[in-house]
Amino acid sequence: TSFEREYPFGWLGILAESPPPCEELIYAYHERGFGLYSMRSPTLSRLYLQCSADEDLKNWPDERVWQELHARLGGSRKLAEGKVLLKGVTPMRSVVVEPMQYGKLFLAGDSAHIVPPTGAKGMNLAIADVKVLARALGEYYRSGRTDALDAYSQTCLRRVWKAQRFSWWMTTMLHQPADANAFDRRRQLAELDYLTGSQNAQRALAENYTGLPFD
Repeated sequence: TSFEREYPFGWLGILAESPPPCEELIYAYHERGFGLYSMRSPTLSRLYLQCSADEDLKNWPDERVWQELHARLGGSRKLAEGKVLLKGVTPMRSVVVEPMQYGKLFLAGDSAHIVPPTGAKGMNLAIADVKVLARALGEYYRSGRTDALDAYSQTCLRRVWKAQRFSWWMTTMLHQPADANAFDRRRQLAELDYLTGSQNAQRALAENYTGLPFD
C-alpha cells in the first residue's frame, strides 16, 4: 500500500557562485513564499524559492531569481550575487510504502518513503533503514534468528512516520499555499512565535531535525 500527499507548491533551486553569508542554513518565512539558503563551499551557495509545483523555468531569468532571493532572504545578511550554475524545480510530495518488505526483499530509502525536503530527513531516514537492516542481517547470520528481519518494516515505519510528521509540520509552517487566507497566515505566525519563544519547542525541533534516537 502506498500512502501519498502532493503539495501545491515546489522549490525553485539554484546553485550559484556566491560566497555564503554564513555557515548555517537560513530558513525564511515570507508573505511571497518560503526561501532557503544553504552553504555548499566557501564559494558556492544553494538557494531555494517556493514556487508553483508546475513552474516554468522560462519565467525565471537569473535577474528575477536574485530579486526574489533578496526580497525573501535578504534580511540583515546581504546575499552576494554570482553566476548561476544550475537551476531547476523540485515538486513537493510525501510518500510511504507499507510494508517495507516482501519475503526476502527489503525496501530502504527513497524506494520506501519520500519526504518534502523542508525537514532535511531524506538521507537520515535512508541511513536509519540501512542500520536497522544491517543489525537484523547480522543477527540472522550469527544465530539464525529472524525476529529482527521479520520486524524490519514495523521497526522502520515507526521512525518514518515520525519523520513524515516533522517534515509536514516544517513545510506547512513555512510555506504559503495559494489558497491561504488571513487565518492561515496568523496561525503560521503564532507557530513561529511559539517556536522562537519556547525552549521546549526548540528542543523538540532540534531532536527531530538532528534525528530521533534508535530503539
